[in-house]
Amino acid sequence: MPKIYIKSEDGTTHELNAEAGQTIMQIATINNIDGIVAECGGNCVCATCHCFIGEEWTEKVGGPSDNEDMMLSMVDLRKDNSRLSCQVKFTEELDGLVIELPETQY
Repeated sequence: MPKIYIKSEDGTTHELNAEAGQTIMQIATINNIDGIVAECGGNCVCATCHCFIGEEWTEKVGGPSDNEDMMLSMVDLRKDNSRLSCQVKFTEELDGLVIELPETQY
């Protein structure tokens, strides 16, 4: 089964089974990963599922939509590789994807 790796702010790396078609937010919340709050349930209206895409994966994952970019503009810890995990759909070609979580979602 394909995998993703989520690095928590405390340095812990979680290896998770991933299913194509799910968002990174869904994969994280199904696996009870702390650090993904997901207050809006994946509707791209809260930015509480902010994450950083591993640098080697940013091109494959692609950039944010205009709406996502607007939501990310409210994030204090935004970086060039910031994405909202509710907007990143996992595909088979993302097997091995590395995600890092910020210190806080607020």
